[in-house]
This record gives sequence, structure tokens and C-alpha cells, in this order.
Amino acid sequence: MGDVKLNIAGRIYDVHCEDGQEQQLVGLAAIVDEKVRAMPGGTETRQLLFASLMLADEAIEAKGKADKAEPQSDSLRAAVALAESREAQARDELKSALSELNALKKANADAVNTPTRNDRALLQIADRIEALAEKVEQIP
Repeated sequence: MGDVKLNIAGRIYDVHCEDGQEQQLVGLAAIVDEKVRAMPGGTETRQLLFASLMLADEAIEAKGKADKAEPQSDSLRAAVALAESREAQARDELKSALSELNALKKANADAVNTPTRNDRALLQIADRIEALAEKVEQIP
């Protein structure tokens, strides 16, 4: 168990807390002390009362803002999930397109390097023409 001395409105309060919570309590006490010192005049009890009311009002206002923000954060989470889903789908489509492109490139390279039937026929014709040209040149 931890012990901490809190100074609020010039009065020291000895408070017991769980170990590790000392700094948190000191910070909270500083906030309360700030609110009390903002209350001019009046008794210490009255100052503490109004400081408590102001802090409660701030807490309710913060809760209201958080409650209003919750639906917005839910819709933002949904939008992020949808965007991530679409990104994953786009990545899959891109991978598929790249695979298809690589397959087409390979097929094109194979087609360029593999002589077709027409190419072979043209080569045979060219060989015959050359052979005939040699024979013609040998005629006196």
C-alpha cells in the first residue's frame, strides 16, 4: 500500500493508495487544487463543493462528446475495413494480372524464337532459289 500527501487549497491530506498509483493521485489533486484556487472567497468547504461541481460538469461534458464521437468512430472503422478489403482485392487482381502478363511475355518470346510452318516453307523456298541461282551462274 502506498501513502501520499496531497496539497489541496493549502491543506495537506494523507491518502493511502495502491502501489504505483501515487503519481496519478498527485496529478488528480493538482487538478482539484487548481479548481479550488479559481474559486474566490468563501469557505474551504464551499470552494471544494464548487470545484467538485465544476469537475463533475467537465466529466459529463467529456462523456457527451465521447458518446457523440462513438458512432463516428464506428463508421470510420467500417470505412477503414472496407478500404483494407478493397486494397487486398486490388492486390490480388494485380498479382493475377502480372502473372498473366508474364505468361503472355513468355508465350510471345517462345513464338518469336520458334519458327512457324510458313517460316520453314519460306526458308526452303529461299534455299531452292539460291540453289537455282548457283546453277544459273554455272551455265556458260
